Amino acid sequence: MRYKSTRSDRQAIPASQAILEGIAPDGGLFVPESIPPLPCSPEELAAMDYRQTALAIMQPYLTDFTKEELEACIEGAYDAKFDTEEIVPLAKVEDAYYLELFHGPTIAFKDMALSILPHLMTAAMKKSGTGKETVILTATSGDTGKAALEGFAGVPGTRIIVFYPKDGVSAIQRQQMVTQQGDNTWVVGVDGNFDDCQSGVKANFADRELGQKMEGAGLSFSSANSINIGRLVPQIVYYVYAYARLLREGEIEKGEAVNIVVPTGNFGNILAAYYASRMGLPVHRLLCASNENKVLYDFFATGAYDRRRPFILTDSPSMDILVSSNLERLIYELTGCDPDQTSLFMQELGRDGNYRIDDAMRKKLEIFRGGFASQQESRQEIERVFQDCGYVMDTHTAVASAVYRAYRLETGDRTKTLIASTASPYKFAPSILQAIEPGWEREKDGMEELAWAFACTEELSRLSGTEIPEAVRKLKTAPVRHKLFCETGEMRQTVEEILKL
Repeated sequence: MRYKSTRSDRQAIPASQAILEGIAPDGGLFVPESIPPLPCSPEELAAMDYRQTALAIMQPYLTDFTKEELEACIEGAYDAKFDTEEIVPLAKVEDAYYLELFHGPTIAFKDMALSILPHLMTAAMKKSGTGKETVILTATSGDTGKAALEGFAGVPGTRIIVFYPKDGVSAIQRQQMVTQQGDNTWVVGVDGNFDDCQSGVKANFADRELGQKMEGAGLSFSSANSINIGRLVPQIVYYVYAYARLLREGEIEKGEAVNIVVPTGNFGNILAAYYASRMGLPVHRLLCASNENKVLYDFFATGAYDRRRPFILTDSPSMDILVSSNLERLIYELTGCDPDQTSLFMQELGRDGNYRIDDAMRKKLEIFRGGFASQQESRQEIERVFQDCGYVMDTHTAVASAVYRAYRLETGDRTKTLIASTASPYKFAPSILQAIEPGWEREKDGMEELAWAFACTEELSRLSGTEIPEAVRKLKTAPVRHKLFCETGEMRQTVEEILKL
């Protein structure tokens, strides 16, 4: 299996090289030359645990890694860092199955891929034999940053720099990042939104002068964002595993199609579900759930992608995104894998802020359905599910849950449905309590934001009867190590200063 750019006919490269490069030199994203079929029968998959499923699904994509290398990466990733042997439990609530992707060390779904990416990258570095040190350059809307920092901290031959919107993440998310240990880690708050951070990171990747300075210093950039194919492939695994679990437990019949609902901003998580369906996983509908930054909802409704709109800060900050980078991989498929046409669309987006696909391309989107939920609707969903079932979901999962309920009411579709539950509610405890305990806000009484967040986690634990995760508890005494800030136009300068170029 080799990988090519979405924007040119550049010679395809092996998986290990694509993982190390992160993004193609032409600015495109790496995609596999073909989507492999599921390597096992549904019955065989149903007998596998998570690690075995990961090996089966990832092998056809990462063919220049030996079986032994992949097994070592998988064992190193999905170990005692996760608080459950299952790795990703399924919770049946009412008529849906919540795929809990937040049982890793940073209590968000990004752990599923960022626990294994450093292992894949280390193995790829050995294959390359270049002797260069890899600099992971990443933008985050809240969760990727901490998961990447946790994964790469202390990994030999790597350094990691994370940019985050300083006013666009929750207090717990910020504290998780700024207390990160590791002499090879740097965290920088940006006076802008996530799209500003992401654009700045991409500009650094594309900056030839900076690249030459890196080359001279024996350094090379790579990415831990979902634009890296080494992030995307491991995400396919949990959708296949969840389907196999439903089959094993008798919740579905062999060959029965399911719906999958994914709260998404950057489109990577739902793209992984799409790849799973392309591999042969029986999927009826992929519901793309947006918050009030509903650029993806509008795209699926009209065929027009238009980022020219107000950026809205919500209590589901990891979805506060107007430029969904991974959508480029889907656009590439819709064009019939035409890099020139894909490149034109991306140029239009960069120059004009919008583009529109034609009717023939839109017909290929039949498996997708867009939906969005307002902040108020999401809070009502948190309250409803907690009051009716005692189940607490985070603010992002609530968007997906609300979109699913609305879809079901509108269409009458009774297909069994998986909902991607992307983060622990304890990362967003103040917002959760606003939904399930109105009036609790009165207790704040001038309390500093972080102290208030910790008070809310304790109250949420009391109300729900669940334990505060260790990842949150240990933040109370963790020293702040990262205090860097910059303007959006200073990101290259900041990188140069950190790397002493």
